[in-house]
Amino acid sequence: MKGTCLVTGGAGFMGSHLCSDLMAQGYRVIALDDLSGGFVENVPQGASFVEGSINDVELIEKIFKENTIDYIFHLAAYAAEGLSHFIKRFNYTNNLIGSVNLINAAVNYDVKCFVFTSSIAVYGTNQVPMTEDLTPMPEDSYGVAKYAVEMDLKASHEMFGLNYIIFRPHNVYGERQNIGDKYRNVIGIFMNLMMQGKPLTVFGDGGQTRAFSYIGDVSPIIARSIETPAAYNQIFNVGADIPYSVNYLSEVVAKAMGKPLNKVNLEARNEVVDAYASHDKVKQIFGNEAATSLEEGVQRQADWALQAGAKASMKFDNIEITKNLPPSWRA
Repeated sequence: MKGTCLVTGGAGFMGSHLCSDLMAQGYRVIALDDLSGGFVENVPQGASFVEGSINDVELIEKIFKENTIDYIFHLAAYAAEGLSHFIKRFNYTNNLIGSVNLINAAVNYDVKCFVFTSSIAVYGTNQVPMTEDLTPMPEDSYGVAKYAVEMDLKASHEMFGLNYIIFRPHNVYGERQNIGDKYRNVIGIFMNLMMQGKPLTVFGDGGQTRAFSYIGDVSPIIARSIETPAAYNQIFNVGADIPYSVNYLSEVVAKAMGKPLNKVNLEARNEVVDAYASHDKVKQIFGNEAATSLEEGVQRQADWALQAGAKASMKFDNIEITKNLPPSWRA
């Protein structure tokens, strides 16, 4: 074994893929997840699973005392950008304070590198394509929390010598995505609605653009990063290059699902209209590998979703602010 990796959010969508990639590289993997958005069956065979929260300081201490953790891959988060405005305390507790608990452990137990999945949400409405040298100006509480963790990792490197690698993925989709979460993951939401015979719900006119990133193009880069010295103490955008409108995405999803397109436009919500990033830096360090097309990636997720079946859309019970909450989220 090359060493032991702790993957937080390891039963989730991205985390479970990362666990598989790390194990394929020869690492022992411990997957930590509270199952608030992940599923035990996602954890790959051979990985050690620990059910619990990154906010449980005693549990984190126990994990580090009982294991020599060489690397941390921190993916655990509640990644709902739009909803984060209305769940500020929940957002900062889970996405910021929980991260600090892990940074403390990483420093105290001499972890070799802390790999953090941030988000292009840190950029806000900066010019596109977004580049790593832009000054972040996040516009939602989720982006604020992510950027705060980035800054703390930089400070911890300067104060304690903790190495870090920060990735800013965006709109990642693919097999094992939690399609039962109506607040995030538009491709999963669309597929789930179609399997329930419901129209696709589009905020505003559907002209907003995103570069949708297939998991198989993102997770392997994150996994390889700890074996890439030039990546240490750097920040990378990672994901797809080509932005598409939500309207076009709806057409691609309908075709992949083999169903007629039926959609309804809802009142526009307060969100960044165009969000896509430059990946020149990550390509320079990790190579320029062929990317999965939107059509091919969506078809793979559709095949998986049709086999998995529709999921009940759970209501988020921790809304803290109701002012300006989109009507569709009140129901």
